[in-house]
Amino acid sequence: MKKSLSKIKSIILSVILFLTTLSVIAQDMGFEEYNPTSTLVVPGNEITKAKFPFIDVHSHQRDMSVEALNGLVADMDVMNEAIMVNLSGGSGESLKEKVDNINKSYPNRFAVFANVDFEGAKDMEWGKKAAKQLEQDIKNGAKGLKIFKSLGLRNKDADGNRLAIDDPRLDPIWAKCGEMGVPVLIHAADPKSFWDKMDSENERWLELKTHPRRKRTATDPAPFEQIIQEQHNVFKKHQNTKFINAHMGWNANNLEKLGELLDEMPNMNVGISAVIAELGRQPQNARAFFIKYQDRVLFGKDSWKPEEFPTYFRVLESNDEYFPYYKKYHAFWAMYGLNLPDDVLRKLYYQNALNIIPGLDSSLFKN
Repeated sequence: MKKSLSKIKSIILSVILFLTTLSVIAQDMGFEEYNPTSTLVVPGNEITKAKFPFIDVHSHQRDMSVEALNGLVADMDVMNEAIMVNLSGGSGESLKEKVDNINKSYPNRFAVFANVDFEGAKDMEWGKKAAKQLEQDIKNGAKGLKIFKSLGLRNKDADGNRLAIDDPRLDPIWAKCGEMGVPVLIHAADPKSFWDKMDSENERWLELKTHPRRKRTATDPAPFEQIIQEQHNVFKKHQNTKFINAHMGWNANNLEKLGELLDEMPNMNVGISAVIAELGRQPQNARAFFIKYQDRVLFGKDSWKPEEFPTYFRVLESNDEYFPYYKKYHAFWAMYGLNLPDDVLRKLYYQNALNIIPGLDSSLFKN
């Protein structure tokens, strides 16, 4: 009997110790692991198909084979994506091959932007040569020019110095786009928080902790403000060229400032790729911005993950409250719907892109 009681006591003590250990572990849990399920019960539904056909002006597809295009179109049809703009078109034969594949299979469902390799820029003759190649790429079917963030962050000139976005040796490239009537979609720098001190006040702390290579400093490679100003200098200098500022120019968290920049630079437009989390946490302010600047904002997603598009549709179209975002390290807050008017949605989804990007098939958009 005594042995049985002793065994029972031992089991009870083990259970208590186990529960205490679990409690300590829970209390010691870090922010990385803390991801609670909301208990809030409010009306709302996921939107898996956009209300109107849309043009995604910010996609990246390395594989543009006919087989790959078949798969892309199947996914696009499900969500009502009419046209995909592939910003990773490359140049020369690589670009021509992509355009040829599109023309063979889905000539009205895809567009390709050309790219320029800025590494080793040397002199004005280098710039003219790059512009000449770009001209040929446009004649071969490119609908615009995409500038990656490597310009301003990583590209170096022939002397090994950081190549600034507003370097005069690049002027022939921007001018060529204006001359040929094609837009420049440009991604400059990264979120300002990547340059800020990595501490408890930094909203991107978790992203920087999980992706440490994204951390920047004033000398690695240059201050955030300097890189952004270089971009604006190009916009102002080349007023005959239309620019699409990717990621809302990293000012989606300060729409008042972004509005001032749009007022200052009439040839600048903005794309919403990768900043839907900023818009979804300020529904009233963002709604007012979209209405005021309805002719200057374009839909874009960036990374091709069809399962993430419904969050974009829900933020833009619905009046839902407090629904989850899909990537905690980008946003640990919930989303709210902007409930944009139909005429604004149409401009955002396709009309503005049709006005800026030449040669897209407008017959795909009848409503």
